[in-house]
Amino acid sequence: MQHASQRPDCKRPRLGYHASMNDGAKNERVRLSAEDWEDGALALIAEQGVGALAVEALARRLGVTKGSFYWHFRTREALLQAALERWEEYGEREVLAEIESIADPRKRLPELFRRVAHELQPHRVYAALLKALDHPQVVPVMSRVSQRRIDFLTRMYQEAGLEPVVALHRARLTYAAYVGFLQLNFTLGLPRLSHEEFDAYVEHVITTLTPAKSID
Repeated sequence: MQHASQRPDCKRPRLGYHASMNDGAKNERVRLSAEDWEDGALALIAEQGVGALAVEALARRLGVTKGSFYWHFRTREALLQAALERWEEYGEREVLAEIESIADPRKRLPELFRRVAHELQPHRVYAALLKALDHPQVVPVMSRVSQRRIDFLTRMYQEAGLEPVVALHRARLTYAAYVGFLQLNFTLGLPRLSHEEFDAYVEHVITTLTPAKSID
């Protein structure tokens, strides 16, 4: 799911916040960390796809020379792997872990849907990776992420009161709806929803996919 704004209170690892930097007075090695390069790579992937990730182009985007890149990574493939792992880690530690910390299982699914709906940058990355499922570095990451998310949803649905088989079916339906929404909006380019329309859509998803006794 998508939204026009990002939450400002996300903890590390933040994604895609370093699309450009210009401060020639500082040493590049000090100024840009490996995480800066990873964030920059994810921002570029989100905008232009995996195939657009190139060391020279990213260095220009970040306002540094290629020498800064090689201080942290040996190859473009090493950067791509680190960036993908950073994106994967964000979803695991920053989103799912927060939802699991909610004591009342009836409130977890509605909060998950609302939280995920307002995480724009990770969704743009995901949509870009959907177009690169023939890439050998992308496939295993996407497989792990998808399976982990379906497992998480299944557990959340069970804790919300559904039987195991029904919970699995609902988890797959929920994830299919999420991926389909990304495809419609980022791949097929359907007209963007207004803030009001999007918020109404999110609430409809919550009402439709969350067991009635779990809706707050």
